[in-house]
Amino acid sequence: MKLAELRKLSIRQQSRIRFPIRGGMECIITEHGIAQVPGLSRIPDFNLEDELAAAGEFHLEVVALPGQKTAPKPQVLSREQLVALAAAPTASAPVEHEED
Repeated sequence: MKLAELRKLSIRQQSRIRFPIRGGMECIITEHGIAQVPGLSRIPDFNLEDELAAAGEFHLEVVALPGQKTAPKPQVLSREQLVALAAAPTASAPVEHEED
């Protein structure tokens, strides 16, 4: 799984995805597909792709849409569950079927 896949998933699901990185920090991929590391005040000495490869637990937080009073509770997902979610077909993807 690559960072670009998580970015697409966060946009498609309108959610934030969090995962831990070195030094007690965490990476947050926003619902806009932007990867952020809160508290980072200098050029990082790590690569987010490498940190993503080492992560085993992810938190998926669906963002409350306008007019929605509350957002669903955050989910804790394993790497395998997140990969399966990212690989799932989207509603906007064309569905192939046979013509009779």
